[in-house]
Amino acid sequence: MRTAAAALTALSSLGVAALAGCSGAGSDGGVSRNAPASSRGASPSPSPTPDWNPRPRSIAAVGDSITRGFDACSVLTDCPEVSWATGTDDTVRSLAVRLLGPSKAADRSWNHAVSGSRMVQLPEQMARAAKERPELVTVMTGANDACRDSVRLMTPVADFRASFEASMRQLRAGAPKAQVYVSSVPDLKRLWSTGRVNELGKKIWDLGICQSMLADADDLGPAAVARRDAVQERVVAFNEVLRDVCAKDRYCRYDGGAVFDFRFTGAQLSPWDWFHPSRDGQARLAEIAYRNVTAAEPPA
Repeated sequence: MRTAAAALTALSSLGVAALAGCSGAGSDGGVSRNAPASSRGASPSPSPTPDWNPRPRSIAAVGDSITRGFDACSVLTDCPEVSWATGTDDTVRSLAVRLLGPSKAADRSWNHAVSGSRMVQLPEQMARAAKERPELVTVMTGANDACRDSVRLMTPVADFRASFEASMRQLRAGAPKAQVYVSSVPDLKRLWSTGRVNELGKKIWDLGICQSMLADADDLGPAAVARRDAVQERVVAFNEVLRDVCAKDRYCRYDGGAVFDFRFTGAQLSPWDWFHPSRDGQARLAEIAYRNVTAAEPPA
């Protein structure tokens, strides 16, 4: 989700340089009553087993720009220190900090996510994560598979499944008992609905961010509505794949659609692209992850 290299120049001309620092605190959001049921875990999650340790002592993160903190601290830049998974920022309080404490988090967590990556790149990230021998691996990827220049270019569901299955095999080859926490793909249609009220944000979107969903943000004609619905359906299908593949692994826990259901507010979106999570948005993702990782039973 960082396809517009020309955005830096355009941002300057639009006066975005006046925005300093990261977003402040916002609300905790809630669960969408309109979210498709399949995204909220229509099928049961894996049964709880005594193998799940709610207090892992080391964490490796894989995924895309969200886990890298992209656009959370400055324009078109990764900011891994505010990552929901492994960041060290005091206000975010990442999953690693909440589980390990600040000092141990710095030494016992690793961020192998890559901004712009899609599911097809996940096996390579998993192989690197396995070398760390972590007790927990966090996975958040799939948004870039739906965020393409056109609906036609979105990753086919079968390919998405094959790459995720390959990723799990790569992890198991090097870390057979590492726990895996899988986050659902965010609700891209809700992000469009939230961000489109900002006129400057829509100008940034026009530079090339997630065109399959965000292009012509004010167009509510039949073709635009059908295009956004197609992206939404693909995201729901991706989440079904994440749930199903995770359910086959005794050490894997899916979030039950918690990230998909979360209602990001304007304060929880980047002030530079009105799409990626801000510092506060990253903190909300950390809260969701901590709640699910430490729960006695997996999300329903």
